[in-house]
Amino acid sequence: MFRNIFNYTLIASTIRLSTPLILAALGGLYAERSGVINIALEGMMLAGAFTAAVVTVFTHNPWIGIMAAVCAGLLVAGLHAVATISYRADQVVSGTAINILFLGVPALLSGALFESTGATPQLPRDQVLPDVMFFDPEKSPALSSIFNQKPLVYAAFILTILTAFILYRSRFGLRLRAVGENPEAADTAGVSVTRMRYSGVLISGALAALGGAYLSIGQNSLFTRNMTAGRGFIALAALIFGKWDPLEHCWPACFSVSQRQFR
Repeated sequence: MFRNIFNYTLIASTIRLSTPLILAALGGLYAERSGVINIALEGMMLAGAFTAAVVTVFTHNPWIGIMAAVCAGLLVAGLHAVATISYRADQVVSGTAINILFLGVPALLSGALFESTGATPQLPRDQVLPDVMFFDPEKSPALSSIFNQKPLVYAAFILTILTAFILYRSRFGLRLRAVGENPEAADTAGVSVTRMRYSGVLISGALAALGGAYLSIGQNSLFTRNMTAGRGFIALAALIFGKWDPLEHCWPACFSVSQRQFR
């Protein structure tokens, strides 16, 4: 019974499904540590997913699609940062507005570009992100199923370790956490609160957009309307349940949610 529950198919599916959640949760972590609540993770993921799919359709290169998705995430995050940091708008209202906006904008643009509001054109197999092959599927089907994954899967785990190092072992991380926990004290010490918060929100947008790009040109081969299906909110919940700690709690929380989705 134990072997039937914990088989390699479940492990492989958990890794694949958790990747966009990990990327979005890491993005939300940077914003939250700087003192900005990023409710807009869902909208940023949609922006990244749509941009990656559209740019890949026209350039036939998924790597250019990923770069375009990151740029789109930075743009959307910039809107959220300007509204909440420079103009001190309500963070929840701003994030909700972005989420609602990107429920409709991709459908509008898709209709204008491809005469279909439901989905972008299907990408050929050679235009989606390839698997990184470590094991031969014929010789080691179990290991190849678990470890032969898309590049963004490995990037998600590397970024988790890198985020932990940045937050707890670097000057940037110390200042980011100081700005989020006590902005008055950080400002007194000569740290620019505005600059650090902009940095946190922009990094948040880039990582969330990467999660969206994985959905459209990694896990799937097209963008469909509302394809994130609430993953941005799930990532935010995993971040909260993970106690804003990238290594010890956040990615295990994302894994747990992904297992429930698979079942």
